[in-house]
This record gives sequence, C-alpha cells and structure tokens, in this order.
Amino acid sequence: MEESLQRSDSELPSVMDGRRVTAEAMPHYLPGEPLSLPPRPPMQDVVVQLFSYQDLAEPILVPAVVEPLLVLVLSGVATVEERALDGDWQATSVEAGDFFLTSTSEPYEMRWQVRGSDRFEVMHLYLGLPLIEQAARDLHGEHGASVSFLDVSGARDERVSFLLEQLRRELFSEARTSPLFVRSLAQALAIHLVRTYPGPHNAARGANALQTYKLRRVIEAMKARLAEDFCLPQLAQVAGISDYHFSRLFKRATGQSPSQYFIRLRMARARQLLLETDLSVIEIGMEVGYSSPSHFSQVFRREVGVTPRAYRQT
Repeated sequence: MEESLQRSDSELPSVMDGRRVTAEAMPHYLPGEPLSLPPRPPMQDVVVQLFSYQDLAEPILVPAVVEPLLVLVLSGVATVEERALDGDWQATSVEAGDFFLTSTSEPYEMRWQVRGSDRFEVMHLYLGLPLIEQAARDLHGEHGASVSFLDVSGARDERVSFLLEQLRRELFSEARTSPLFVRSLAQALAIHLVRTYPGPHNAARGANALQTYKLRRVIEAMKARLAEDFCLPQLAQVAGISDYHFSRLFKRATGQSPSQYFIRLRMARARQLLLETDLSVIEIGMEVGYSSPSHFSQVFRREVGVTPRAYRQT
C-alpha cells in the first residue's frame, strides 16, 4: 500500500491529463500530510487514510479517482465548498458523522474553512473496484457488474457512519487486525452504497435513469426554490419530460423520490444556516419553506436526529 506513496511528483499523472488517480496516490494531491498510521497488513480492496486539516482558503484541484472515495468527518466542524471546473461554488456545513461520497470522472475544485477550536479530522476510505462489482452482481445479477455512484456531499447516513467507525476501530484500535473482519465490513458497506446511492450511469439501470445533465439541472432548480412549495410539474418541465416519467427516472438516478430529495436539500440548507448565521429558528424555517415552526422542527428532527435548537447548540 505504501509503495506508490514514495513516487516523486514528476512521476504522478497530471490532474488535467484525463487519467484517474489511485487511492494510494491521492495524498500527493491534497494539502498537508496524512496522519501516521500503525503498521497493518495490506487489506485487499480496502485503503484507509487519516487527515487533519486547517483552513484552506485557496482552492485545490482534486483529481478524479479510480476507486469510489468515502470521506467520514471524525471530529470538528467546517464549511466545505466544491465546484465543477466550470461551475458555481456549492457550500456544505459538516460535522462529525457527516460523509462525502465521490466517484467523479472529472477533476473538481475544493476549499474549506474550519470553525471552532476542535481539530478537523477526516477518514478516507477507498473500496476496490472488484469489491464494488461483486456487490453489484450480488444485487443485480451478472448484468450489474458495471456500477457508478451518486456524488454525495455532507450527508448523514447512520449505516455508513457505523460501518466506517467499525472499520476505523478494527484498523487502528485493535492490537491485531483481522483482515477477514475488515473485508466483511467493506463488503457490507459496498452493498449499502450500491443499493442506496446508485449513479445515473449504472448499467443495471441502463437508459431508465435521468440523464446526468438533466439531473444536475433539476437539482439546481430545487436548490433555487427551497423556500417555495415542492412542485413536481415544474421540475418535470425543467427536465423536459412528463411528471410520471420524471418521478420514475429521478428515483432511478438518485435512489430517492423527487420530494424526498427536495427535503434533504432543505435540511442541508437549514443546517448551514443554523451554524453560520444568527437567524432565529423561525426565520430559518421560513427560509427553507416552512411557515409553521412546529412542522419545521418535526421534519428537521426526523431527518437530522435532533431539533433545530439542539443542533445549533452542539
């Protein structure tokens, strides 16, 4: 696992040359150095790295990755901003327990600002393509070997958090690591990701998913209308298809219905406002489309796990 980390910068592929970067080479493209890890036997299809970050005001260019990348926030609070090379910055507030999922085929820019005095530490996990393909075949049969994932930024998934935490403990807390246990956890995680976060290009879903450019257009329209009532016909019009086909293709592309996805975007924006502004809970609720404070609190607690007031105090 360490061999490719010893290559000189001149041996590394350029971010812009169209090639994807392997898990072992990724630390060369990120600011700072990965945290030192205890010696462990090589793990098949599993690469784990730990990082501790300070503020990053100047954006870095993150290369496309070969393996799907999961990033779990272990400690600290930060505002992370990402954008495609020709896109607008998208900000996400994250804290311990939040995760990112990246399987992009294109490089993108990233920067972040750490808030508070706690160290901002993250764990990177790369799952090997053979493991992902095995999970896809298990769920979708022999035609499901080719799989991609939806890019996720700053989401919270209790199963993802649990499995990653178990992996971290096994690799860094146990005196003797069990490769069998590590692989079992990685297999469970791969199954969950294939089942829950399928990308729009999955072979198992074929053409029966919303095209990527239409999906991005719809999501941007959702973000621009968070304070408005959810309107399926408007979103279907943005995609240029009928209401019925839009709902079906959107769910195939994201794993969620349009209304479920819209609520998740609302809650992500509410979390950001709770942490970064002095707006009252009532004002924030109205900002994301809830005129009733009790309804806003109810939905927030269902999606995030705590009330808006409790979340602000954490």
